[in-house]
Amino acid sequence: MNMKVLFTGALLCAAGLLFAQRTLIHCGLLIDGRADEPASQVTIVVEGNKILRIDKGFTRPGASDKLIDLSRKTVMPGFIDLHVHLEGETNREQALQRFTLNKADISFRSTVYARKTLLAGFTTVRDVGGSGVNISLRNAVNQGLVVGPRIFTSGKTIATTGGHGDPTNGYREDLMGDPGPRDGVINSPEEAREAVRQRYKDGADLIKITATGGVLSLAKDGSGPQFTHEELKAIVETARDYGMHVAAHAHGTEGMKRAVLAGITTIEHGTMMTEEIMDLMKEKGTWYIPTISAGKFVAEKAKESGYYHPLVVPKALAIGPQIQQTFAMAYKKGVKIAFGTDAGVFPHGQNAKEFGYMVEAGMSPMDAIKAATSRAAEVLNMADKIGTIETGKLADIVAADENPLKNINTLERITFVMKEGVVYLP
Repeated sequence: MNMKVLFTGALLCAAGLLFAQRTLIHCGLLIDGRADEPASQVTIVVEGNKILRIDKGFTRPGASDKLIDLSRKTVMPGFIDLHVHLEGETNREQALQRFTLNKADISFRSTVYARKTLLAGFTTVRDVGGSGVNISLRNAVNQGLVVGPRIFTSGKTIATTGGHGDPTNGYREDLMGDPGPRDGVINSPEEAREAVRQRYKDGADLIKITATGGVLSLAKDGSGPQFTHEELKAIVETARDYGMHVAAHAHGTEGMKRAVLAGITTIEHGTMMTEEIMDLMKEKGTWYIPTISAGKFVAEKAKESGYYHPLVVPKALAIGPQIQQTFAMAYKKGVKIAFGTDAGVFPHGQNAKEFGYMVEAGMSPMDAIKAATSRAAEVLNMADKIGTIETGKLADIVAADENPLKNINTLERITFVMKEGVVYLP
């Protein structure tokens, strides 16, 4: 190749860099996800899918720049919900739909739920359990085929026979079969390792286990421990070998304690968490993902005749109302808390109600926002890419009309959503 061609190519590259369109976002108020106080009248400069820089004052756009005027709004990092189920959504026919919906039906519905979630301001989610369609949904979003948040998924949940997460609970005997590690059901340390490796093979990003009974499964127990110490240890060790963290659904005390001692990363729900477990979580660095929204929703719907299966109703009435109180205790105690809602148990797109419930229980509005931004990014080991508005981070940016530090409920009405530099709302 001669020097003239090289020189011409270099000029073209330089020209491309020089005239690449930037997007300037004028922010009336900026909550960046890290600072304790908001900044007023700043400009976020976005180039491509990343934040190029942040200027004080309103920077004048150049001839090739695009200006987005949010000078009357409060701007924040895209929110992160660490506990969603994008494959489904609550309704009266849930028990029946396990037998009537095909995977194709679940897939198409999941795309609708993913879009709703993104437009509610949640640019990243952790999907913690489904049929495996959630892995395909993640891939479709990453490929630009489906509009939705960035997804980290566990694929299928890992449970024990008859435990919360056994996909055949409530089936007729001739349909029940004997699900094993491939289906996410284990009964020994050896099977536990096999199930983790299968999740890895399937393409999961993390492992989700059901350390105790649960509310919505068609099984009587909602809180008892469902794994042995040895099984939990095998899951955590194998997950670490494969570069995955472990999220543990847990309502009851003993199962929760076993999970924390085994070294899991997050406790989901944590309904009957004691001060002893809180101290243990602080010692181990375990995160708490509260899901207050789900607790309130199931407690309310359990009072409606026929909404839930009869096995579910007493569990929902007993467990649902407790989560917010546990959250308040854990926050005062200094347990590490990140944002998660259990969306799917309640309608998708209503994730931001969790902010109000957290503040109602005593958390400051700024801490609630950080729980859904910088702290949630830390759980995902993505703090270098998302969770704050800083130079070099991905341009995940949302805005609300009011100041959420004065009115937290404004976050339920997000009016601007950008994910990786692309505007999805309005």
